[in-house]
Amino acid sequence: MMRTMVKALSRNVGRGGVLLVAFSLPLAAQVQTTTTVTHGTPTKQVSVERGEIVAISGNSVVIKMEDGTLKEFDNVPESTTFMVNGQPVNIKTAQVGMKLEKQTVTTTTPKVVTTVDTVKGKVWHVSPPNSVILTLENGQNQQFKIPQGQKFMVDGKEVDAWGLRKGMNVSATRVTEVPETVVTQQVKRTGTAPPPPPAPPAGVPILVVIAVPVAAPAEAAEPAPTALPKTASYVPLMGLLGALFLALSLTAMAIRSIASRSTLSRK
Repeated sequence: MMRTMVKALSRNVGRGGVLLVAFSLPLAAQVQTTTTVTHGTPTKQVSVERGEIVAISGNSVVIKMEDGTLKEFDNVPESTTFMVNGQPVNIKTAQVGMKLEKQTVTTTTPKVVTTVDTVKGKVWHVSPPNSVILTLENGQNQQFKIPQGQKFMVDGKEVDAWGLRKGMNVSATRVTEVPETVVTQQVKRTGTAPPPPPAPPAGVPILVVIAVPVAAPAEAAEPAPTALPKTASYVPLMGLLGALFLALSLTAMAIRSIASRSTLSRK
């Protein structure tokens, strides 16, 4: 009894006239499948990002990048760590002033996955060029839709659907080539701690100046000199005494003159 016609799988036709035929899923046990993977030459791309932490708030951080731009990263997970001086540092232990570097190596590897499905059977009925019914090795009949240009191998010779006859033992192969690209990334995060504050030079004392208001001192009275300056002399004093004696002498002469006049007037 014939089963439902299967869906034709005619894409990715094999190179060099490889035989193809559409196989149904129920015949998985009757189809021999081999898969090979061919890898191409991988290429690597390295990108490096550098920056310095300028602000941290909770799980958000602002980093000044190497080109001077500021980038804000929100909700940084604690699982993201940077190796700083051999120790892992995350968003909870990071400090402002830390310099961070993120190196990403992207490896791209092309590959081709080739799947070869092969089925063998005896022609029970053929309707060229559209379909063929084969009696499989388990004795069951299975109908296949024949893709355009399909070839069959009969006794070591290639024939098309028009060359099939009932009772012929045939084999058909489906080759599927699927190109794929495998991309992997390796991320390396490192950093350096901010430098400590500079220590004072050795041997130099540190002075702390404390300003204390001081009252202005009262002005002291200048004491009177107890002796004449060495430059003083007795000449001015002698002149003063001479003037005094002269005045007294003149006064006495005036008195005698008045007295003499008074006596002459009485005579």
